[in-house]
Order: sequence, then structure tokens, then C-alpha cells
Amino acid sequence: MTTATLTEIQLTDDLKGILALPAGKGPWPAVVMVHEVFGTDENMRAQATRLAQAGYAVIMPDLYSRGGARKCLTATFRALAAGTGQAFDDIETAKRFIQARQDVTDKVGVIGFCMGGGFALLLANQGYDAANANYGMLPKDMETALAGACPILGNYGAKDGQLKDAKSKLDSTLTKLGVEHDIKMYENSGHAFMNPKQGGGPIFGTLLRITGAKPNPADAVDAWQRIESFFGKHLA
Repeated sequence: MTTATLTEIQLTDDLKGILALPAGKGPWPAVVMVHEVFGTDENMRAQATRLAQAGYAVIMPDLYSRGGARKCLTATFRALAAGTGQAFDDIETAKRFIQARQDVTDKVGVIGFCMGGGFALLLANQGYDAANANYGMLPKDMETALAGACPILGNYGAKDGQLKDAKSKLDSTLTKLGVEHDIKMYENSGHAFMNPKQGGGPIFGTLLRITGAKPNPADAVDAWQRIESFFGKHLA
């Protein structure tokens, strides 16, 4: 892998973001990254860096820019449930920003973790060439939400109680819709298994670990290999 640089940027007057770029001059395929519920924290910055090291120009909009996670969390989840709202506008702004750069190709993917994985699924038919959802919430009306979607890669943990049927549901729906897809369920992992470190801080992190939402380094390596192969196929 190459080295990568990570920079905090201002996308608009009230929208911040994280830009991660590989070493060199490009051009590189672009990827919009949608962060997990804890925002653009250390784990998400590590994931953005990891993807940039694999040769992608990565932009991660901070969906909590207008007041932090406590103020914006409800509005962001409301947008996720409705399929429309400020969060989707912010992601589109980030997409346009990265596509306007002179050092990117005309290929763009979307990747999301946890809450961001739910967004990635809903964005799969919104002008992207490939979408990757990592333990992302499934759309309520899956057939409508995923109709006409680009190729989708999914990584889920079998010990994730809320998403234990994600693979079967996605497989059946995407097969019916004729959407190219590859969904994998990791038997020894729960939610957030791809995070390099335990998320949630000292209090929530302990609770999450008890529920099984904790890193699994071995499965994370396999999931990243799948992501690189998938994006390599559809974005190269």
C-alpha cells in the first residue's frame, strides 16, 4: 500500500469534511465515505486513511457539522429513515466536491459503516458506480429503495442481533431486482467489527463491547480484502 494524507477541510460555510488522498499525483477513483454513529472519530479517520492507502481519493462529510453529534444525531437518523433530508444533501455536496477535483477519474463509489452503511445502501442508485455497506441498516421498502442500484458489497456480523437476517434479505431482494451483489455474514463478529479500536468512548464503549459490538481484527482484514477487490473491479 502507498502512504496517504488526511486533511480536515471546509466543504461549505457550514459543512466540514475529511479528505484522504493517496501519495502521488493521481488520477484516482473517488469514494464518498459516510461515517458511523459516533461521527468522524478516530476509527472513521483510520478507515478513510486505509482506503486512501489502497489508491482512492476519499471524502467524508461530517454530518454533525451543524452542532455536533448530540444535536444532529436525531436529524441524521430521521433523514436515514425517510430517505431524504439534510444528511443526503451534505453527502451529495461531498460527492460533487470530490468529482470536481482534477486528480480523480470519472468513477465514484460510496462506502459506509454502521449508520453510514444504511446511507450507502440508499445511495446505491444515486449515481454511484459501486456501493459498500458495512453492517448498515436495511431500507424499510427494500425493493423500491434498491431498484436500479449499482453493484453492492455488504459485510455483516452474525452476532449483530438487529441485523442477523441482513444477508438473506439483501440476497433475495437484490437477486430479484437483478442487482449485482456480494453479501457476506461473518459468524464470529458482531456490529462494528471492522473498527480498529473499540468505539463509543469509556462508557458507551464498555456497553457496546458487552453486546458484542467490538473489533474483530481477523474478520476486518478479510472484509477489507473484499472491499479492495470489489472497488478494484468496479472503480478501476
